[in-house]
This record gives sequence, C-alpha cells and structure tokens, in this order.
Amino acid sequence: MTADSSLASGRGNTKPSTALLAGADRDGGTNYTARHLLVLEGLEAVRKRPGMYIGSTDSRGLMHCLWEIIDNSVDEALGGHCDRIEVVLYEDGSVEIRDNGRGIPVDVEPKTGLSGVEVVMTKLHAGGKFGGGSYAASGGLHGVGASVVNALSSRLDIEVDRGSRTHSISFRRGVPGIFTESGPDAPFDPASGLRKGKKLPKSRTGTRVRYWADRQIFLKDARLSLETLHGRARQTAFLVPGLTLVVRDERRLDGKDVSEEVFRYDGGISEFCEYLAQDKPVSDVLRLQGKGQFKETVPVLDDRGHMIPTEVQRELDVDIALRWGTGYDSLLKSFVNIIATPKGGTHVSGFERSVAKTVNEALRSTKILRVAEDDVAKDDAMEGLTAVVTVRLAEPQFEGQTKEVLGTSAASRIVAQVVSKELKNFLTSTKRDAKQQARAVLEKIAAAARTRIAARQHKEAQRRKTALESSSLPAKLADCRSDDVDRSELFIVEGDSALGTAKLARNSEFQALLPIRGKILNVQKSSVSDMLKNAECGSIIQVIGAGSGRTFDIDQARYGKVIFLADADVDGAHIRILLLTLFQRYMRPMIEEGRVFSAVPPLHRIELVSPKKGQEKYIYTYSDNELRQTLLELERTKVRYKDSIQRYKGLGEMDAGQLAETTMDPRHRTLRRINISDLEAAETAFDLLMGSEVAPRREFISSSAATLDRARIDV
Repeated sequence: MTADSSLASGRGNTKPSTALLAGADRDGGTNYTARHLLVLEGLEAVRKRPGMYIGSTDSRGLMHCLWEIIDNSVDEALGGHCDRIEVVLYEDGSVEIRDNGRGIPVDVEPKTGLSGVEVVMTKLHAGGKFGGGSYAASGGLHGVGASVVNALSSRLDIEVDRGSRTHSISFRRGVPGIFTESGPDAPFDPASGLRKGKKLPKSRTGTRVRYWADRQIFLKDARLSLETLHGRARQTAFLVPGLTLVVRDERRLDGKDVSEEVFRYDGGISEFCEYLAQDKPVSDVLRLQGKGQFKETVPVLDDRGHMIPTEVQRELDVDIALRWGTGYDSLLKSFVNIIATPKGGTHVSGFERSVAKTVNEALRSTKILRVAEDDVAKDDAMEGLTAVVTVRLAEPQFEGQTKEVLGTSAASRIVAQVVSKELKNFLTSTKRDAKQQARAVLEKIAAAARTRIAARQHKEAQRRKTALESSSLPAKLADCRSDDVDRSELFIVEGDSALGTAKLARNSEFQALLPIRGKILNVQKSSVSDMLKNAECGSIIQVIGAGSGRTFDIDQARYGKVIFLADADVDGAHIRILLLTLFQRYMRPMIEEGRVFSAVPPLHRIELVSPKKGQEKYIYTYSDNELRQTLLELERTKVRYKDSIQRYKGLGEMDAGQLAETTMDPRHRTLRRINISDLEAAETAFDLLMGSEVAPRREFISSSAATLDRARIDV
C-alpha cells in the first residue's frame, strides 16, 4: 500500500499538519513503519501544501494573501478602532498594508513566552478572534491568515505602533530574525523577539505589514491585479461606512505613472446597491434590517486546557439593501462580516426562499395573480433585482479557509424571518409612494412569470423545423432552403404587395421573407401577454425561433441576419421603429450581436439617354439632396437624362429586377446595421418616443419643432 492510499483510507489518523512521505516500500507493506512518516512542524505544512490555505499558487492565490492581511485591518475598522487603511504596491514586487487600528499586541503571551506579534505571525490557529472578547464579528476566524502569508513570503517586515513605541520584527519564510540590508535576498540572522524603536505619542497606534511573496512557491507569471484590488477596496468601503481605503500603485507597469485611488462611501450598502444596479429603477432602494438569536454547541477551552463542548447563545445581525429595476438579469452580492461569499450559503438561500414566498403572498392578497395561475418561481421574483445581503455574527461556520460559502444553518432561518417581515411591510404599505412602487414591482414579477410560461408553451414552435414539421411555422413565411445560419437572411417585408415582388427578387437559397400587415403593435407600452397575442409580433418571434425576453437564446436563432424591408417614407420609418422596439425589448441580443439591419431602398431612378461605355443606364438616389447633387453632376459632365425621373412611393412600384439590384442583391445593396452604443441612452429614447407617458413626448416634439428641417417631411 502506498502512503497516499493509506491516508485516503483513513489509516494513520494524522492531523492536517502531518504528511506521509511518498515512495514507501512497495513490498506488500511489511517495511512500512513509523520512520516513513514526516511530521511538518509549525509553518512547514503551509509551505508544503499552500493550496490548502490559499486555494492556488497562481495570481488568485497571490491576491488571496493580500486579502488576508487587508481583512485583518478591516476587522479593526469593524470594531470601530480604525478608519483608514492604505495599500501600497512597490516597484520591487512587495506590498505594504498600513492601518491606524489598535496595533497587534506586543506583550508576552504566557503559554508560548513569545510576543503577541510573533504568536500571530508564526503560530497557526492563533489570534484574537476565537474567544469573542476582542472582536464581536470579524472576517478572520481560523487564526491562520497572517501566519500563512508569513510562511509564503521570502521576507515580511512588520511594525506596530503601540504603548508609545514603535515595535518591529522581520521574518524569512516564517522564521523571525534580522535582515542587515533591504530586499528579500539580504543577509539574514535568525533571532526571536521584538525590536523597540522610537517613542511616539500615546494616542498613535497602528500596524504596518510589508511582505515579498516567495517566488519559490508562487508561479512566475502570478501578478497582483490593480483592477481587482480596486474592486475589492471599493466593495469594502461600501460595506464599512466611514472607512477610507487608499490604494497606491508604484510599480510603473507598462510605462504608467504612479497612481492613487481613494475609496470612501458613507451611504453603506444602500449606496452599494445603487452602484451595482445598471437598469432603470422600478422601486427605490429598500433596506431590510433585523436580528435573531440562535444556540450552537462549540468546544471551549477550560482552565485545565481541556476542550469542553459548551452551548452558547449567538446573535446574528441582518442588513440587506435591494431594489427592482426594469432589466431582466438579477445581481446578488452576499457577505458575512464583510467577507464576500461568491458561492452563497445559508444566508443567500434564506433570502431567496423568503423573497419568493413573500412575493407570492402579496400577489395573491392584491389579486394581481389570478386564482387559476401558478405561483411565481424564484427566478421570476428575482428578475431585475439587485441586492446586497450582509450578515454579521461571531464565529460563523465557513466551508474551508477561502470562506466562499457560509455554512451556519441558523442564518437561513433568521434571514428568511427578517426578509419576510420587512419585505411584507413594503409590499403591503398604504403610503402613497411605497404603494405605487410595490404595485409596480408585483406587476413586473407577475409579467415575468407569464412570459416564462408563454415561452415554455411556444418553445417547440421557436425551433427551426424540419421539412416534415414546417407546417407549424406561419403559412405566409417564404423560407429559404439553406440551413446555414451564418449565411441565411430573413427579410421582414412591409405589406403583401411588396412580398410578391420580393419573392421574385430574392435568392431563395439563403433569403427568407416574412410579410407583416402595416404597423405592428407598439410593445413599449403594451404588456407581455398583449405582445404574445399580437399575430405579427408572435409570427416574428416564432420565425426567428430563439424565444423572447429573459429566455431569449441567440444560439437558437434561425437566421444570421434580420433585415427590415420597408418603404422609404414616413410610414416606412414608423414601421422600422416599431420593429426595432420589438427587437430592443424582447430580442436585444440580436441587436447587440450586430445581426439586425435596415434595408435602404432608393427614392428615385434616373434614366440616362445615351450612357457612355461602362456607365449604367439607370442611376438610383436615396434622398432628395442626393438627387439634386446627381443631376448637377450630370449637367456638369453634359450627360443627358430623361426628364421623367421616377420617384418610388413604395417597394411595390419596383419590378423584381430593380428591387434585387438596389435592395436585396448582396453585391449591390446598402444595409444599415443597427446597434446600441449606449444602452441607457437607448432605453431612455425608447421610453420617451414609444412609451406610455404622453407628456414628456409632447414636450420633446414641441421643443424640437423649431429645429426640424421641413423639407425632410414626405407629404
């Protein structure tokens, strides 16, 4: 049996700091004795298995070391002992973290005979966050953060301002001593004990830690990301109102100058929620706050050094900021004692469960959800929701040192109770503003549920059909033969009269035609159910075959291009806007991917009397201004043309050859790609011009009338 398989089977019953030597004798195990066991003392285990403590030895692990030191300073801020933290990235690859907290204790710890600084920096599972006397709530729990960073640093210098003195000590890969020069490769003499420095005012306290990550441990290309550091600093400043975080980069990477960013937000998680939200609000930011108590059994060290299981009373504080917006996506950030839990945990599950339950109760009591309708799902309630969920408690249970998932079971119940009570108060409020916002939120959630159900019902009809199933597509669709999505094109054609000409003008191999009857429904001021009931909108969604709204899957789209083919007049422009409104609201990824176009049919045709060699007999122009310029050019070059210049009032006036040559043939046509460069501005424009609010639109028309070029009006 090899050493690894022995450990996996549970034999040996070793502690985490004990490892088995690989390469044990392979002769049936008769020579496998205690001499094959290696006991890793102190910080040796960290250097042997760094991934167990920091996750990896790449850039992610390097960033994790930085978080461990920063979080120790943040814990001081949580306790009200610190209001400024500075992080400096030096050109030599080192990092320094400074705070004005109480400073690490410098007196002697009686059991070890070492100073408090040495205990914290050299002993695993040692710190001020176990007994509960120093920190009511903290991000550090296991007492290994600072010592792990120390073990994985080729050099670490620490200075503590405390007791009217500066105390300092240095370490090389976890061993205390003295460096005689600067830099991690300087000569080093091992020696224990703090060195006392200059005298200070009694009120001046704080800690400064500077370390050089050990390149024997970390990968050569592991780098600290300034962008990630800024994001974490900003997040922490939101979570701890009144805390100032300064990030200074002196590395001068890629020729950049020294940069410094300062983060401070006094608005707390309400301001954080506003910062995270990208869509227009349906409700104001709601603050749900409360607390609850629970009991848990934990081992407590008695006076004789024995671990005694003891039942203790815990208190859990809940603070949540949330708001609903007009978007489809949800964004939820969760934290425990300001430590991010990106993979959630019991506090998130309690929040999501309670939101869905409370919303369903409110929908039933207000009769927005009819009796025959099913309850809304969690995803419906979370649509457009931006939330910051924070809980604070002493000694939370995490899954692993990386603290990505909260495991404290009581958090789910307490968070659910607080959310249920506070959210119900908002959804059933009788205050005018709150009542209107609650109604808007509930109607949005109900609409999301109905859209999901309708999308599920139409799912099969929204796929590209085989030849035997093609009857389920609209009968008026003139489909193409090609199954190549990248090559295929769908022309949405205005009117049946233009359809006949377009059928003759198209290349049926890859060009499909779908006629619409005049102006479709304005979906900007219509409900989702009205949109789905509308024959024209339903046909377009069905033919494209990728769903709609939040369920839209662009990979299922049946055509690589969608082209609006409408007359070059005011009515045609209106139809294009209505189509664009449908795509922008329910099939936006098609626009974002640049797959929606507008055809540009000509307005005029000039017929030349005696065209020169190589000159086309017909010249097409696309505006009155272009027509004037073209005629002036023909007169200047003395090219004769017939006076009867044809003006097209619609696509139906063209014959198939003209339509193909000017508008449909990829070799000659002009297409305008429709894109969204500024999503917020686009949303505002659609709400203004196509929404249900009449007053802002009237004001816009009145204020813009003076700037309108009347010559552009087609009458």
